[in-house]
Amino acid sequence: MRRRSATSPRTRGAAPVRDESAPTCDAILRALADAGVPLAPAEVAARLAITRRDQHLFDACVATLERDGKLLVNRKGALCIVAKLDLVTGRVQGHPDGYGFLVPDDGGDDLFLSPREMHKALHGDRVTGKRIGYDRRGRPEGKIVDVLERANRDIVGRIHEERGVWFVEAENRRINQDLMIPADARGGAQPGQVVVVEIIQPPSEHGEAVARVKEVLGSATDPGIEIEIALRKHALPFEWSAAAMRQARRLPPEIRPADRKDRTDLTHLPLVTIDGENARDFDDAVYCEADGRGFRLVVAIADVSHYVRDGDALDADARERGTSVYFPRRVIPMLPEALSNELCSLKPDVDRLCMACDMRIDARGTIRSYAFYPAVMHSRARLTYTQVHQWLTEGSGARSEPARSLLPHLSQLYTLYKVLFAARERRGAIDFDTAELALQFDEHGKIVRIVPSPRNDAHRLIEESMLAANVCAANFLTEHEQPALYRVHEAPPPDKLSALREFLAGSALTLTGGDEPTAMDYAALIDRIRDRPDFALLQTVLLRSLSQAQYSPANVGHFGLAYDAYAHFTSPIRRYPDLLVHRAIKAVLANKRYTPKDNSWEALGLHCSMTERRADDASRDVLQWLKCHYMQDRVGETFTGTISGVASFGIFVTLDGLDIDGLVHVTELPRDYFHFDAVRHALIGERTGRVFQLAGRVSVKVARVDLERAKIDFTLDEEAAGAESHPVAPRRPAIAEPLARGDRAPAAKPLRPGGRTGTAESTRAKRPRAATRTRDQDDRRGGRARKLRRA
Repeated sequence: MRRRSATSPRTRGAAPVRDESAPTCDAILRALADAGVPLAPAEVAARLAITRRDQHLFDACVATLERDGKLLVNRKGALCIVAKLDLVTGRVQGHPDGYGFLVPDDGGDDLFLSPREMHKALHGDRVTGKRIGYDRRGRPEGKIVDVLERANRDIVGRIHEERGVWFVEAENRRINQDLMIPADARGGAQPGQVVVVEIIQPPSEHGEAVARVKEVLGSATDPGIEIEIALRKHALPFEWSAAAMRQARRLPPEIRPADRKDRTDLTHLPLVTIDGENARDFDDAVYCEADGRGFRLVVAIADVSHYVRDGDALDADARERGTSVYFPRRVIPMLPEALSNELCSLKPDVDRLCMACDMRIDARGTIRSYAFYPAVMHSRARLTYTQVHQWLTEGSGARSEPARSLLPHLSQLYTLYKVLFAARERRGAIDFDTAELALQFDEHGKIVRIVPSPRNDAHRLIEESMLAANVCAANFLTEHEQPALYRVHEAPPPDKLSALREFLAGSALTLTGGDEPTAMDYAALIDRIRDRPDFALLQTVLLRSLSQAQYSPANVGHFGLAYDAYAHFTSPIRRYPDLLVHRAIKAVLANKRYTPKDNSWEALGLHCSMTERRADDASRDVLQWLKCHYMQDRVGETFTGTISGVASFGIFVTLDGLDIDGLVHVTELPRDYFHFDAVRHALIGERTGRVFQLAGRVSVKVARVDLERAKIDFTLDEEAAGAESHPVAPRRPAIAEPLARGDRAPAAKPLRPGGRTGTAESTRAKRPRAATRTRDQDDRRGGRARKLRRA
């Protein structure tokens, strides 16, 4: 039936037809655009012939347009189209030193916001702003016109009292403003305690933000307080919804006969799990046997999707969390322990539901065929990397009965690993050399020592097995045209690639591949430079030139691993994208098509990428705090280290064997004027020509540990500095001593595909953060009395 126009008379007795007289957001914008001038809301309503019945819809559309930054109400109450006012809509990104930036939604140039402008908003707020010129450094400068959305409701920080006035300093240093606490809103908090506050009055141009204490977390030195802070600072969901807990309590303790229906029985296969000593959730098991001149590899993964269905309460909580978050001595799981540690965990000597990837691999490491199917398995043993490595290399552990029965299968898996690794090298996947450390704690949760945590061949054989299964999952979904989330790693962006080539040219090196180098070009260069004395420097610069891996429904391949298609399939207990991939594979097997409820694939990709970064940031914060706590007793001691970052204000040094970062401020360098060379990642002395460059070696002394800000300051050890000094001609400084980091975060380290690998799977080549000063260049509390008067 044809829809009647707004002017057509209705047929007598016909049901009312919803027509174009009902207001829409687009209609409101068109009316304002046609008018060519700002209009009062009533004038717009009159132009659109809005009836009293539809007035609430009109008001809702206006509110939506305001929230989205498309409309602005001026001082006269008239509606204005933001695009015609030359305004910019975006998010505020604060800086610890009080200024900030407006990051436009449309991806245009960031607008610098002065401390005065930042007084109107907090980090993360969504605002409309106007470009007003350039600051003294030539950056586009903006002015906040209106705050559209307040991003911060609850904030964690330390409460202080000065002259009877109480205020909170936010733990997130990007929130530079103090939050005033009224006398009747302290909630019993004492000075110096860590609290969670709720903002009851946002900041304005002429007034401070006002908040009330919502929760007292405890003293800043209480065991575990660093995790409580990180959970709230990064807005990590850590409490289960009541509905999710009710659903978890209804789960059976073991698999039921009905659960076995239409599943392949793999209980006869001696599948085993191989994990770290402290692992509690086991989501992958492996088995390998000879298959003619090749191999049969079975990777069995916990079937979480059987218990967590799309749209149920457990799924909603898991989706919100996105990933499990691992802190020292504590885990915030993506799923309740009834699932993650029990019903879904592939524990030994019990039957468990799984999704199997059954592969046939030839003698050159090529996957000739594969099949996915739901199955029932029975793990024969819970093995550790150390244990398996000992069995495979030393043979002394093979005297036990478990070793004698399992070793033939593990030996086949070890042989297959060597074949797959050789295939990886031929493929040209990037493999960076990285060292890992483990923290050891006392009963009070304090670090007592930091020890090496080397990776052995047991780690690597599991890594290669997981990579093979993940590739099969991606290919399976691609072949059947089932949308899903891929793990994508794009090629280096042109700006980073250009900077890399410029840097390499200074070392008489070139990266082959022209404007579009491949992972093989990177791998070939790494092989060529592996024996050079400046290998650490060159590898670090290569690593930082790479993009950041993320989740996306658009399969653009995985640059670092040199795969055309790659997806995460092997960890559904702790990663939501893996759970989505399982559901997609099951849908294909059932000749159906899976579409997630309430979310598009694009939105899920952005959300899962965000939750991964959020978890990484929270874990890094906790580790940094613990390391600062460890270094408190080492002030005055001397250490050797590597320059892991260079900025205009100094060099960051990572201590040998400790993986602890600290800053040598530029004022602590030998007496000279040092200039920052971003291309060479170096500070170069004007008079002496002395160079501090990324990956250079230095000897430093611990000068100060600021536990509240989780920062460590070093000074150069004078004797070592004098001994290592190599003056160079000022006109042509040779880069001899490394140092560079535009970002305060620890040096980027590659994530491991499936949580296992040391490749470039998820290289954290992040957008550089604004430099953070660690010297007290200004007293943040200075002028506080003036601010209190304004409040």
